[in-house]
Amino acid sequence: MNDKAPAGTAQRAYNDLHEHIAALDEAGLLTTIDEPINKDTEMHPLVRWQFRGGIPEPERKAFLFNNVTDSRGRKYDIPVVVGALAANPEIYRIGMGVDALDQIGPRWDHALGNPVQPTVVETAPVQEIVLQGDEVKGEGKGLDALPIPISTPGFDVAPYFTAATWITKDPDDGVQNMGVYRGNLKAPDRVAVMMLITLSAGGYYHWKKYQERGEKMPVAIILGCPPVVEYTGPQKVKMGVDELSVAGGLAGGPVNVVKAKTVDLLVPAEAQVVVEGLIDNEYLEPEGPFGESHGYVALEEYNLVMEVTAITRRKNAVISSIISQVTPSESSVIKRVAYEPMFLSHLRDTLSIKGVKKVSMHEPLTNLRRVVFVQFERGVPRTEIWRALYGISALQPAVGKYCIAIDEDIDPESGDAVFWAMSYRANPALDVQILKHRARGHGPVLQGVDSDSTMLIDATLKADMPPVALPKKEYMEHAKELWEKLGLPPLKPESPWYGYSLGDWNDDWDLAAKRAAEGDYLRNGERTAQLKRKLEDPQIPIRDVLGDDFFDKD
Repeated sequence: MNDKAPAGTAQRAYNDLHEHIAALDEAGLLTTIDEPINKDTEMHPLVRWQFRGGIPEPERKAFLFNNVTDSRGRKYDIPVVVGALAANPEIYRIGMGVDALDQIGPRWDHALGNPVQPTVVETAPVQEIVLQGDEVKGEGKGLDALPIPISTPGFDVAPYFTAATWITKDPDDGVQNMGVYRGNLKAPDRVAVMMLITLSAGGYYHWKKYQERGEKMPVAIILGCPPVVEYTGPQKVKMGVDELSVAGGLAGGPVNVVKAKTVDLLVPAEAQVVVEGLIDNEYLEPEGPFGESHGYVALEEYNLVMEVTAITRRKNAVISSIISQVTPSESSVIKRVAYEPMFLSHLRDTLSIKGVKKVSMHEPLTNLRRVVFVQFERGVPRTEIWRALYGISALQPAVGKYCIAIDEDIDPESGDAVFWAMSYRANPALDVQILKHRARGHGPVLQGVDSDSTMLIDATLKADMPPVALPKKEYMEHAKELWEKLGLPPLKPESPWYGYSLGDWNDDWDLAAKRAAEGDYLRNGERTAQLKRKLEDPQIPIRDVLGDDFFDKD
């Protein structure tokens, strides 16, 4: 049961979008553009460059466009902000209201386990302006009056809602669901939506129930949610849980909601814009093409279509849009900073697997879901490694096409390091499992394939190996100091940047290396001269001749 607050009361434990933008500006993470920018051809390509132009992740920023135009020469009185939700993890941290990045995972764990029901208010900023009837019909009105950008100019067939959260309600138990779906603007009072069937989209399951009843489905599209509300939309909260209550858990207090004007739904009171309407229960309409988050253009297909019944908004509204498509992107950052700790918690807490250090989802180009790395402490039993790989592949139907176990010395951010581990620490005949009959998931359909599969790879050390063949850490650190003293170009160390033992190493070899570094290699020659043997062939390991314990005798 939702608590009811007195009329006009809007106390809250979270920032709305305006306050969040101000916080980004104060943190030096906002670029404000006052010159005219065309939302149809310039806006997203401009922001896209910070994801495809070699800009380091910490230097990516949110962009606030105060002078928005379109290709027909129209000017809009509503600004657009792009990248304000998760252009980088620091922006996401500020939106979450936590002090450090490592607090994000625990905050999500707490929110999922301790949801806070929303509070209903009588009046709300998002209903300062209410447009209905003829006010949402005709060119230049309704959806056509909103500065919704074209995400992928040259391929997209219309402006699209990308940062919109769609609220629907289960007609049987009345529980609301909130998900982020793409919305294809069709007319001032019509928009098509793609709610994924294979990824457990709550809105789709609600629609099927309304279809069985022969009723149109009420829906509310929320533009410019408070960040803690926006972040819950892309997460896969279990069915039957209202995402607004999870957002309350994230905020540490209830989210204020207000009853929509024309549909029986509760919407965030501090949102910027709400589009209300009904989704047809009989007819589908062609939707797309559209550049999707999996990095390919989604081609035209039949999807759900909504007729707009009302648009409500703030007087000083700002529209939020996200960079999606080829990753890394804003949409992948939103998922990654929440998904990785969630999957780690699943392995550690739900499955009680010991020795798991980290779960890392590969972001560049693959959009997180396809390639997942599980990093382990040394010496974890192989049974636990395989339990973790199976556990990762089973948690969500879209995540884990390739699941790879690696040691803690392997940097999952480095594809070269992962290939290195696969090359020397895995035997394909013994360390690879293929799981069939997996759903295709989110992505372009391979012709003639009606299901997908999963590959599990154990690329961890199975036994001791010789040291990594790089100078020891102290020598590399000294050389770095010398490099900098000589005024050479700035260094960006890449793991591994120094040598370390992988177990197959002993004190005698270590001492011999120390002598060599000190210029006393001749003593090492004297030692080996005493160990000469008559053998039939060369390349025979010394331990095969003298045994493992011979070193103690020197």
